[in-house]
Amino acid sequence: MTALVEIENLSVALPDDADRHLAVERVSLRIDRGEVLCLVGESGSGKSVLAAAIAGLLPPKQLRITGGNIRFDGVDVTRFSEAGFRRLRGKRVGFIFQEPMSALNPVLTVGRQIEEALAAHDNGDRTERAARVLELVRATRLPNPENIVHRYPHQLSGGQRQRVMIAMAIANEPDLLIADEPTTALDVTTQAEILRLILDIRQRLGLAVLFITHDFGVVADIADRVSVMKEGRMLETGTATAVLEQPRDPYTRRLIEAVPELHAGVAMKSVAGDPLLAVEGLVKTYRERRAPWRQAKSQTRALDGVGLTIGRGETVALVGESGSGKTTLGQCIVGLADWDAGKLRFDGRELAGTARERALRPRIQMVFQDPFASLNPRHRVRRILTEAAIVNGLPREAAEERMLGLLSRVGLDAAAADRFPHAFSGGQRQRIGLARALMLQPELLVADEPVSALDVSIQAQILDLLAEIRRDLGLSMLFITHDLRVASAVADRIVVMQEGRIVEDGTSGQVLSRPRSTYARALLAAVPGLGWDHRRRATDRAAAE
Repeated sequence: MTALVEIENLSVALPDDADRHLAVERVSLRIDRGEVLCLVGESGSGKSVLAAAIAGLLPPKQLRITGGNIRFDGVDVTRFSEAGFRRLRGKRVGFIFQEPMSALNPVLTVGRQIEEALAAHDNGDRTERAARVLELVRATRLPNPENIVHRYPHQLSGGQRQRVMIAMAIANEPDLLIADEPTTALDVTTQAEILRLILDIRQRLGLAVLFITHDFGVVADIADRVSVMKEGRMLETGTATAVLEQPRDPYTRRLIEAVPELHAGVAMKSVAGDPLLAVEGLVKTYRERRAPWRQAKSQTRALDGVGLTIGRGETVALVGESGSGKTTLGQCIVGLADWDAGKLRFDGRELAGTARERALRPRIQMVFQDPFASLNPRHRVRRILTEAAIVNGLPREAAEERMLGLLSRVGLDAAAADRFPHAFSGGQRQRIGLARALMLQPELLVADEPVSALDVSIQAQILDLLAEIRRDLGLSMLFITHDLRVASAVADRIVVMQEGRIVEDGTSGQVLSRPRSTYARALLAAVPGLGWDHRRRATDRAAAE
């Protein structure tokens, strides 16, 4: 293969008040035509900065290139003006962003936005562009192309929005496609579809792909070569087989060993007696709000007769695709949503669907998927953690003492109490969210995708912390996730939801080794890197050493 992109000794400086001087430090990298190069590393390693530098997307006041060069097809793009980068972006370099909802314009239809990508590079007249938009929508396998081009981003699912981003990125048939964590927040079946789509487009168009990810399962499925970054430096580069099976750097080995193992073990805990939580026939319907003169309102049955039990001290993993009703069920349990029919009993007491009993609220707490969105940015950690406990009658001094104990428990020092949420990393904010949930000493913890957006090493730390707290405090837990690897690592039982219904309920071993439902088998088959046994290979390496 010949090189399309050649990066030599590239350095990118951070602002003066950053925790290190360089975001990227003397990095050299080659991307060959037609290959898939996966760039892996933890948050803050410089992966996204490196990708942005190739496309000329570095914010000039925050990040600047201080050394080295980037040659694209033999031309040094570090000398380009903004006008030069505008000719490069979209035409020869396509970019898929991690969060399509923030990258798409909310007031324009998706068809209009795809057409703009063509118009920006004078690709055809209006009629030709309209035909090309439909061709791209069909190529990315979006449903009902003639209708979906007239819809707005908020009317599409996460996977559909990501497909729109892919259509925009390949509209002008670029030479290089940069995909920055494009599947991180997607469920496994949607992720598998997006990965197959990217590989299919690579095959048809012959383009090179720079795929940024922290998911080694994805790397095992799609990569030709792998590069590993840490704190702005390139640690190792090699073929996917070499890096995954015989990593040279200790940091790479630690990342691989942190990947949760998909194992079909037996239940960790046998639960006897009356359950702590019992859900019977729960129904929840969402109705679209429309003006009186519009046509009849549409409605979505989010929960359709759901039944579920959680024993004392038991962890139940609730898995399923986006839109299956997992989060709605969690919100009903903690009192963030009402339900239309059915019963919910906690500790033998029935809870009303509209007015929950205040005395029970502290006993059921929630850890949210996005800790930054769930922590008040205007409050310091001290207030975030102590406020609810004080409102529920705990004296301030006792609340302060409990707060400091929990900060230590989740691996943060006392100085963290006087800082704001923005001063912490994603993993640290999730630890704060966990500490807040534990402040009221709950008996049931509802954890809604608490590790889905975290690096594998941070994810492993949070999972270990949850296991330790659960063991020491005897907590029951409903762990909502779309990752079967994570579910197998934390759960006594796995419950599978599809379209508002529970289609499978059994021990981890039963569901993972002998799934009864077609849907559960499909979820299992879609797990990335399913044939890559990283634990066995790590054991083989250790024995050889």
